[in-house]
Amino acid sequence: MTAMPLVLMYHSVEKYDSDPFRITVSPGRFARQLDWLAAHGLAGVSMRELLRAQAEGNARGLVGLTFDDGYEDFLSEVVPVLLRHRFTATVFVLPGLLGTYNSWDAGAPRKPLMDADGVRWAAEQGMEVGSHSLGHRSLVGLDEAALWSEVADGKAALEDVLGAQVSGFCYPYGHAGARETAAVRRAGYDYACAIWRSGLTGRYALPRTYIGDRDGALRLSAKRARHRARWPGRAGWAGWAGWAR
Repeated sequence: MTAMPLVLMYHSVEKYDSDPFRITVSPGRFARQLDWLAAHGLAGVSMRELLRAQAEGNARGLVGLTFDDGYEDFLSEVVPVLLRHRFTATVFVLPGLLGTYNSWDAGAPRKPLMDADGVRWAAEQGMEVGSHSLGHRSLVGLDEAALWSEVADGKAALEDVLGAQVSGFCYPYGHAGARETAAVRRAGYDYACAIWRSGLTGRYALPRTYIGDRDGALRLSAKRARHRARWPGRAGWAGWAGWAR
């Protein structure tokens, strides 16, 4: 039986003094986390690669690596370490906020976001670039016009930046209901990442495992074991067809 692959959720990687929302991993810790993956015979890949491998039955040993928000440190701290391991990843960016900062995180230290040149450079290095909505608004509760703008206009804007199709979406704050997942699918995305398991879990609400700065070898092992226990194989998940397609 085929198990659902592990997908890790990162945000920012940089040296820090304050991190109230626990979204930052120090560069040294991040390097050790990727070393841990490699030492356990695991390879980090983008969601695009993971989905393709899953459809072909070749996902064994692959771990999805995702980075939300599109922080500028993805270019300086993340990509070089990924390339050193011959890993790839998916970075979910905010096309309406490129070149600005994390204005949605009230009370948190400012973190600069990639600009358009940075987004293109990341793609040139083999990384997948997906949409995290137009402007990091919780989609739940928006009216239909605003929801469609965040999902569809965000896709179009990012495709203009990249000059290529954008196939992945990530829900801001992990907030997604049936209306939001339907809008993402209707907008033409191939998949979408959520955070938690839910009744909507499937290709348009893929759950992920949070990774933070406290996650050393023991915690990583525990999170991997927990994932295996939750997703033992095809027989244990009725929504499998929506994932593997």
